[in-house]
This record gives sequence, structure tokens and C-alpha cells, in this order.
Amino acid sequence: MTPSLPFLRRARDMSTAPFAVAGLAVGALILLPLVAVLLAALGGSLETLGHLWQTVLPRYAATTLLLLVCVASGTGLIGAGTAWLVTACSFPGRRLLEVALVLPLAFPAYVLAYAYTDLLDHPGPVQTLLREVTGWGPRDYWFPEIRSPGGAAAMLTLVLYPYVYLLARAAFIAQGARPFNIARTLGRGPWGAFLRAVLPMARPSIAAGVLLACMETLADYGTVSYFGVQTFATGIYQSWFSMADRAAAAQLALGLLATALCLAALERRTRGSARYHGVAPALPRIELGGAAGLGAALACALPVLLGAVVPAAALAGMASGSGQSLLSERYRDFLMNSVTLAAVAAGLTVLGAIVLGYYRQLRPGTASRGAMQLGRIGYAVPGGVIAVGLLVPFAAFDNALDAFMEARFGISTGLLVTGSIWLMVAAYMIRFLAAAIGAYEGGQAAMNPNYAAASRALGKGPYATLMRVHLPIMSPSLLTALLIVFVDVMKELPATLILRPFNFDTLAVQAHRLAADERLDGAAVPSLVIAAIGVLPVILLIRRIRAE
Repeated sequence: MTPSLPFLRRARDMSTAPFAVAGLAVGALILLPLVAVLLAALGGSLETLGHLWQTVLPRYAATTLLLLVCVASGTGLIGAGTAWLVTACSFPGRRLLEVALVLPLAFPAYVLAYAYTDLLDHPGPVQTLLREVTGWGPRDYWFPEIRSPGGAAAMLTLVLYPYVYLLARAAFIAQGARPFNIARTLGRGPWGAFLRAVLPMARPSIAAGVLLACMETLADYGTVSYFGVQTFATGIYQSWFSMADRAAAAQLALGLLATALCLAALERRTRGSARYHGVAPALPRIELGGAAGLGAALACALPVLLGAVVPAAALAGMASGSGQSLLSERYRDFLMNSVTLAAVAAGLTVLGAIVLGYYRQLRPGTASRGAMQLGRIGYAVPGGVIAVGLLVPFAAFDNALDAFMEARFGISTGLLVTGSIWLMVAAYMIRFLAAAIGAYEGGQAAMNPNYAAASRALGKGPYATLMRVHLPIMSPSLLTALLIVFVDVMKELPATLILRPFNFDTLAVQAHRLAADERLDGAAVPSLVIAAIGVLPVILLIRRIRAE
């Protein structure tokens, strides 16, 4: 007897139900801090909001806006300019610089801040040499102040321009030579053709890279806090810990969240409008020789020198005289804490991406699509906002549970959730799930859909198909996602500072603490380790660029 269609549909639904439950649970976890921040902000008194408006809110907003404008301008100019030079021009050192331009991605902005403060501050080697050469006294000359909004914008620009560079380079390669050649036939010179034809077509990709850099700027805490620049990110931390005002912290977090989500919506819209049709011939390379070639090489080499080579050399010099050893028991604990957190968070984050992606494949519909969209917006939510959004409900849960157990059984449960590393892992998962989803979808796009259909036709259920077909084929993409999330967790600072349990420090926290105490030589040691680990995903990008 042949089974009826409703029976087969019910059997299919039962076999895919665990993936649906898990996918919805991941979506609910991502939604939880956003809803908690909204409710906590709305639950705060208007007096708190009025006090913020009269005191710090205009300053936070103005400084944050200034940083966004400076970083957007700087990353757009450096990223698009260098991408065009290495894609369409031929000059000495082009092949080396084409891959070296992604190196600054390995450095968190706060690590650059420590290095350049040691170099450029009044007692640093640059100003000391200037005084020795000129004979000037401390008040006889003007020197740019590194600890300023301009200095913070410079640090962020140097580490974030590769976002624009990578997307712009891909756009220039994809559109090929046709727009350039058409502009040349209409009488435009090489640079006129670039400005009037090539650049406008690549504008969606460039804008997407700029908006990604802006979202990272909103999320930054280490750089602005060390430089004493007051932004929404520093205001959240100060309101929560220094002022013990959770309502103010939640209201500031809500403002930052709204700005970040607007930028995320713009990024998706601009990226989605980039379209290139057909297979176009490659761009003809403009031969640059003499002074022009030297200028192009210098323009591409300068961001690499300032964003990677100089800070690495400065940190190495600082670390050599710090008297601190990574082999000491204290630093072994920091390293173990960092690696444990990063490994657990990376594994669970990639698992969450697999669950969401497979859930959408098994049950395409509004629920699975909504859960996937929630997973993608995590990259737009700053770590400080996620931390506040998780602390509010789970602290209430811990307090209610402790009161109940104390009243009924005379047992104090303490902080079961907020005093553990699992809340930190949840924050990292929410923050970096989008990267893992992107890797999963990239691997899935390269897989022939007939493979899964053949597995199901042979009687294999969804779980067996996932384990024996999907995951083995997508393993390179998933391993890349593991590495990227691992490195991102190692560098994450604001969520770690807010959520870490008592006496549980990581390399990033140790670097921040030593730098805040003006012990920059000591801060160089953990900073170098963080940067060295950050080189790993950059190597993957370099290998991909070389393969192209």
C-alpha cells in the first residue's frame, strides 16, 4: 500500500522538527538582547533621559558622528584608491602590495592606539628626536595630539580600510574593461574614464565597505576609551559601571543600536544593488613608470606601513623591554582563558549557523527566513549593546531564582548565569553569527543540490544527509568560519569587559588594563599575541587573492 500524501508530509515535518526548534531557539537568543535593551530603555525614567540630554548626550552624538564621517571618508579614499591602483595599473611592487594591503585587518584598532601613543606622545621617540634635532623646548612647537577624536579616527581608518579595499577590488575586477574602454572611446583619459565610468559602477560595493567600517567604528570601545574620546560606546560602559545607572546605559545602548541597524540596512541595500552581467574582459593595465610609478607604489605602501609594519615594530620594541613573559603562569592563564572562550564560542557560533542554514533549507518559509535575518543583523549590533541586553534579563533571572531558593530552601544560588562564561559565549555568538552564516551560505552555494536529493531518495533522513553530505562538502567553508570567529572573539573587548566573571581575564582585557594604567610596555605583550593570531584569517585572504 502506498502511503498517503498527508502521512508523508507529517513524517517529513516530524523528521525536521528538531532543526526547526533549534533554529527558532537561535533566533530567539539573538532577539533577546535587542528586546531587553528596548524594554529597559523604555522602563527608564524621563528624568534620566532629560539629564543625559542636558549633560552628555549631545557630546556623545557629536563625537560619534565626527568619527563616522572621518572614518567613512578615510576608508573610502584609501580603500577605493588603492584597489584601483593595484587592479588597473602596473607599477613596481604591485603584486606584493596587492596582497599586503589586507595586513592591517590583523590588528585591532586599540592595539594600534597603544603603539602610536608610545611613538607619538610627548616623551615618545618621535617628539624626543624632534627636540634633539631642533633644540626646541616643550612649548616651542606644535605637534598633533594623538589622544583626540582625530587620532581615534586615524587608528580606525588604518585597520578598517581593507573592508573597502576588498569589496572595491572585487567590483573593479567583476565589471571588467567595458566601461573603461567605452569612456576612452568617448575621449576620456585614463583617470577621467575611471572617475566618470568605472567608479560610479563600483559605488555600491564601495559604499557597502564604507558602511561596514562605520559599523565597526560604532562598536569600537578600546580605542576611544583609551584616547579619552567620549562616544556612545564609552557612555554605555561608564553609565553601567561608574554611575551604576542601568536605565541610562540601556537608553544609550538603544540609541547606538538604532544607529547601527540603520547602517546595516543601508549596507544590505547598497550591496544588493551591485550587479554585473556577463563575462567581461580584464581591465587593461596602465603602465606607470618613473615618478608616477613611484607615487603609486608609495600610495599603496603607506597604508601597509602605517597600519601593520610600524605598529608591529613598535610593539615588538615595547615588549622587549617590558620584563613580562608569555611563559609566566599569569600569562598562561590569560592565554588559556582567551583560547578557551574563542574555541567554545567559535564552535557554537558555527553550529548555530549550520542550524539556521539547514532549517531554512528544510523548511523554507517566513519563520526560517526571519530567523536567518536575525542571525545576519548580529554584526551590526555593538558588543556593548549585546552585553547590556543580556545582563538585564539574566541578572533579573538570577536574582529571582536566588530569592526563591533562599525563601523556600534557605539556599543561596548566587549568580548562576551572569557569573559564568556562558553569557560571554552567548554574546560572542550573537555578535559574530553573521560571519559564520556567510561562510555556510558560500559553501552551500558551491554544492550541487542533487547530492542532498539523492541522499533523501536513498532513505537517509535530514540528520544523516547533513552529516554525510552537507558537512563534508562544506567543511572548507566551515573551517574558515571557525577561524574567523575564533580571531574575532580573541579581539573582542567591550562585551568581554562587561560580562566577564570576577577574576577571569583575557589577553584583550589585560592589554586594556595595562594601557589604562599607562603601562604601555606591558600592554604590548598581549597586544602582539592578539595581532599574531589575527594574521591567520588574513593569510586565508592573501591565499585567495594570489589564487585569483
